[in-house]
Amino acid sequence: MGHIVNAKEEVYRALAERLNRNPIGAPVNEDLLAILYRLYTESEAMVGSKFPIIPMTLDSIAGITGIKQAELKKTLDNMANKGLVVDIPRRDGIYYILAPMVIGFFEHTFMRVPTEVNLKEMAELFDKYFQHPEVGMEIIGKDTKFFQTIMYENLISAAVETEVLDYERASVIIRQSGGGGIGICACRHKASHQGKTCELNAPLETCISLGEGAEWLVRRGMAKAATVDELLKLLEQTEKLGLVHLCDNVLNQPAYMCNCCGCCCGVLRSAREYRVFSTHPSNFIPALEIDNCTGCGACAEHCPINAITMRDDEKGAMPDINKDICLGCGKCAAACPGNSLTMSRRSVLRVPPVDKTEQLTRIAREKDKMYFKLGPL
Repeated sequence: MGHIVNAKEEVYRALAERLNRNPIGAPVNEDLLAILYRLYTESEAMVGSKFPIIPMTLDSIAGITGIKQAELKKTLDNMANKGLVVDIPRRDGIYYILAPMVIGFFEHTFMRVPTEVNLKEMAELFDKYFQHPEVGMEIIGKDTKFFQTIMYENLISAAVETEVLDYERASVIIRQSGGGGIGICACRHKASHQGKTCELNAPLETCISLGEGAEWLVRRGMAKAATVDELLKLLEQTEKLGLVHLCDNVLNQPAYMCNCCGCCCGVLRSAREYRVFSTHPSNFIPALEIDNCTGCGACAEHCPINAITMRDDEKGAMPDINKDICLGCGKCAAACPGNSLTMSRRSVLRVPPVDKTEQLTRIAREKDKMYFKLGPL
């Protein structure tokens, strides 16, 4: 029996090693294997372990795996329903991609209500896995991040007198998409299965998907189709709740816009608790008008990553803004009752990668993973 058990372990370890080859990989350890054992059947793990880095058609994957196309199609469809594989239609056929850990099967697991796994158990396993330092560093990356922070749009007119770029406006990003999907926030859903309640009482369905990403999520039952107007309405609601906009870090055709709370979101929690960042800040920064400040502390209270503290001043308590870590989300300025905090342009502006291909290529290059190539998608 020992050789059978070892053969099974080898299949899942091979899958783990394959997942770790992605631009944002998944460092291999026993906690990752425990997650994979629960999400993948053994046959799915075998198929996943042989998946190429570049997107491929059914016949190409059949040639690699040695599985007949009809049988393989059933396996891939089942994997896609669980969010383990992404299938994208193209004029010359359907291309398949093995979903990475993030943004990928972690989110896909908690963007639905699966019957094949225990979500409470999965929440604990993912939490334990993400706490490994090497996992955090892999997700954080180096110079190029997966996320960019988008400032509250109603603050922009007061922040700049010159042209505001399209990628700086959440409403423009949504309008350019032509519509998308609304789904469950994976982080908030995961937290709920750990007995945690959102401090902002934010609902679960705040995750905005756009473009082809939305089409796939809707097709696979992980999001509800939404018009531009419906997405804009949700955007307004999330700002009233005090959620932070974290958008796909690309100029053209971003795939998602998360609306995040500091208590549940892994990105914001890492920034707050460990001062490690997997999102770029916006091109804006808070500016304090000291003469108008009453020292109420609302800005410090509302900052999602504790970048603002109250210090003693000759006038009393005054906000002290750590501009080195501030995300520029605008939540502090929106919460200021006396409008003594406004948002201004940073001295150096950051421009996102042109598209997903450039973003992932940059990340791969920075991690010495240049065998990666996105291919025709």
